[in-house]
Amino acid sequence: MKRLFFTLLFLLYWTFPAFAAVVGETVSYNTGDFAMEGYLAYDDSITTKRPGILVVHEWWGHNEYARKRARMLAELGYTAFAVDMYGEGKQADHPKDASKFSAEIKQNLPVARLRFGAALQVLQNHPSVDPEHIAAIGYCFGGGLVLQMVRQGVDLDAVVSFHGSLATDTPAIKGTVKARILVCDGADDKLVTPGQIQSFLKEMKAAGVDYKFISYPGAKHSFTNPDADTYAEKFNIPVGYNATADQKSWQDMQNFLKDTFAK
Repeated sequence: MKRLFFTLLFLLYWTFPAFAAVVGETVSYNTGDFAMEGYLAYDDSITTKRPGILVVHEWWGHNEYARKRARMLAELGYTAFAVDMYGEGKQADHPKDASKFSAEIKQNLPVARLRFGAALQVLQNHPSVDPEHIAAIGYCFGGGLVLQMVRQGVDLDAVVSFHGSLATDTPAIKGTVKARILVCDGADDKLVTPGQIQSFLKEMKAAGVDYKFISYPGAKHSFTNPDADTYAEKFNIPVGYNATADQKSWQDMQNFLKDTFAK
């Protein structure tokens, strides 16, 4: 019996790499002299290069939620990099700070593009990634930001915005947007107005963008984040989690990315 135990232990030790779990690691990088702290996730049992996905955080900053989404993408077979748009892993614990941090980026597109580009380079340089197949997803602030990046002509295959802002002072110009776009919007989102939606749809059509807009019934702002109900109660803000919309939008994203990278 003892011999059998050690035999099984030996086999488990040598076969474990074939069943390796997702690897997650903190990555320090820079934009000039400014320090950034991101998070890379991938399945190291996959030996071939795969598409890379950038994950842009909510207005709270680079937190565990963004890292969780990176790991979920890694479980799907992608290499994902949760970016740091505020620098040094800075996070907000109150809407006033979150609004301030996000506004500093939204009002300075050159800085936003520089920081996004630095994260993009980190992802493309990772040995597990096919640098010719890159997409980005974002939540709330991050959803609006990935849309802004493709409006600026950043070369991506696709972007997915989850309950992200749609308004912009720099609308897309025909021929500039290279990426396919999926917008996952909450039908009951009080922070994205019907007027903003109509302006966005008009903008996309005028610019000749390959896009898809999905509205999820009953979903409020931040409908993908299980902590949204806590935020709503604590800070009296119009957000809320919706499990059905969360699951449906994640599946819609998977279908969209699969279709994109199959082209």
